[in-house]
Parts: sequence; C-alpha cells; structure tokens
Amino acid sequence: MVRASIKNMMFYGFHGIYEYEREQGQKFYIDVEVETKDDKVVETDKIEDGVDMAAIYDVVKDVTENKRFTMLAALGGHIGDRLLKKYPHFAAVTTTIRKPNVPISGSLDYVEATVTRRAE
Repeated sequence: MVRASIKNMMFYGFHGIYEYEREQGQKFYIDVEVETKDDKVVETDKIEDGVDMAAIYDVVKDVTENKRFTMLAALGGHIGDRLLKKYPHFAAVTTTIRKPNVPISGSLDYVEATVTRRAE
C-alpha cells in the first residue's frame, strides 16, 4: 500500500447551506489523501501504478468549481467517489475541506469536514 496526499489546494466554489453562499461563492481549501491497494508502483516506477497528483488535482478542481453542494461532507464524498471510480487501484480516499468564511457569529479560522470513502 502507498499513501500520497495533496495539501491545501485552493478553489473558488459555490457551496453552503444558504442560497447566498451558493450564489456568491468563496474560497475553499482542500486536502486529499489516497491509499492504493498495493505497492506495485515501488517495483514498476510507473505513474499508472501509483498516484498521479496532477490528475487528482484536476478532479478536485472540477468537482469543487463546477458542482454545488449544501454540505461540505457531500462535496468531500463526491470527490472521493469520483477518484475511486477513475482509479480502480485506489483503496481509499480521504478528503478534508476547510471553509474560512462561514455564517457563524464568532471568532474562528475555519470550519472543516473530513470524509473517507473506501473502494468496494
């Protein structure tokens, strides 16, 4: 098994429980960790046996910028599902989404949701 991650990707998306959040949009910060079913890439040194970080970035960007979700967990789950479908050698995908601008009257840096999806 191999674990690889991309940290703190920033995208502008339209997600939130309030309509104005889904209309105006804001920045979201996303981490993705993938786990492969085996460590074949260690032997072969081939991208198709490992983790193509640029391709993962593209999937996360597409989902975050082109879909709209009410809940951060739904966004994270959708990202994980897309990656598992595209890469059958992935065993699990964990997505963490941070949202800095939230409709909470109080001092905080951000809220975040973490979702792990596993291959069947």
